[in-house]
Amino acid sequence: MSPGGRQPPDRPSVTLDGSGLTLDQLVQIARNGAPVVLDPAALERVDRARDCVERRLATGEVYYGINTGFGYLAEVHIDGDRLQELQLNLIRSHACGVGKPLPKDVVRAVIALRIQTMLRGHSGVRRQTVELMAQLLNRGIYPVIPSQGSVGASGDLAPLAHLALALIGEGEVWVGVERKNSGEVFADEGLAPLVPAPKEGLSLINGTQVMTATGLLACHQADHLVRSADIIAAMTLDAVKGSPTPYRPEIQAARPHPGQIEVAANLMRLLSSDEIRESHAHCGKVQDPYSLRCVPQVHGAVRTALKHAQEVLLVEASSSTDNPLVFAESDEILSGGNFHGEPVALVLDYLAMAMSELGSISERRTDKLINPHTSGLPPFLARESGLCSGHMITQVVCASLASENKVLAHPASVDSIPTSADKEDHVSMGLTSATKLVTILGNVSRILAIEAIAAADGLEFHRPARGGVGAESGWRWVRSHCRPMLVDRSLAAEIETIAGRLLAGELVEWLNQEIGG
Repeated sequence: MSPGGRQPPDRPSVTLDGSGLTLDQLVQIARNGAPVVLDPAALERVDRARDCVERRLATGEVYYGINTGFGYLAEVHIDGDRLQELQLNLIRSHACGVGKPLPKDVVRAVIALRIQTMLRGHSGVRRQTVELMAQLLNRGIYPVIPSQGSVGASGDLAPLAHLALALIGEGEVWVGVERKNSGEVFADEGLAPLVPAPKEGLSLINGTQVMTATGLLACHQADHLVRSADIIAAMTLDAVKGSPTPYRPEIQAARPHPGQIEVAANLMRLLSSDEIRESHAHCGKVQDPYSLRCVPQVHGAVRTALKHAQEVLLVEASSSTDNPLVFAESDEILSGGNFHGEPVALVLDYLAMAMSELGSISERRTDKLINPHTSGLPPFLARESGLCSGHMITQVVCASLASENKVLAHPASVDSIPTSADKEDHVSMGLTSATKLVTILGNVSRILAIEAIAAADGLEFHRPARGGVGAESGWRWVRSHCRPMLVDRSLAAEIETIAGRLLAGELVEWLNQEIGG
């Protein structure tokens, strides 16, 4: 078998070489099951780093985590004949994560990122260790990794230890939908479990790959929500007969934030050829509420936050984040702090706040849709108000989710708690930042789904007049999943369906196919 393992013929592979990994490539690996291929030049870097470890060990010098204990126990020297035992004990003792297992797409991303950092040639592992991880990816064998237990420095120790535990044949793995003993699966597959050489256990568990993988996959979904929010806002503006004047380019040029300019241009295009707008061109309304008038400013700021977070996370994805690091060129092994998750934690908290705001302004737009004093439409968009409650409680659900997001948006990175007998006295809490961001995205997808459903119903009160080209395209998409609310019914299932499809980017893809990019 090649180092990359078997490759399904219908899925283009992604070559990992330790640098330049894109978000699209990671998504292909994590969510679409693309096989990975290991770059030969990168494997040569791995070999050179391993040779450096062997040379330095032969000198009898002391190197952290290679021939010493860990954390507070770094001053304890370990005899040469027990170095393999040291690495096994490290993996076993640190594999004490708790909570629900990470989703399989996150686990695939974690493995890919762990391979990526090792291919940079600073981890000091053997070639066969990297190849084994690639084989697991390509065979559809994924370690069971608990989601809780990391403080974000020294990296994601407990979760990554469960990855390492599976590699040595002692943990559990997913094979399809079945959860099996790793050793048994290795035997069935003809794979030899890893017997970690000096430093390899530490190299496997010391890094930021769990928080980074979770964060990058969240960025991919956040991008879908940010783009969808522009479309849904255009639907709402037409439904309440709002004005697109605040989106004119002259206004944006007076405050030229790139995200704001981009959103305003999107809205102007989405609202082109607007019959509803023409029907009230000379009405007495002076200004719309902020949730309609300030969409470019709010959505644009969210786009800027997302762009920054993604840039930082992609740097992290192709970085060396374990400790100590091996520098074969200078024949040195140096201790440092690249495992600290602060850069990741901060941008994930920033993005969590930004996405919470995207949900917050969407909830306010839904309120404008169902409130007859601001919409000019029947109360709660009910066809028979009083007898029917219409969208009364869908807005309450939005309010609940938006309020929950306000709690979740509190930054985890401002907290720290000493560990390892105060040796590791400042930590990032980056995985907490990542996991609560994922929850926020789920909430925002539901808030936007409710706004989209309400806006689609609102647009139909203006028939036969049609809204802008983008608003009408959005209406058709909603109608492909949710019928009009003519009489009261439970919308729970339809909300969940549309929310999931928003996260997957279906609305954006639909619009691009109907009216262009």
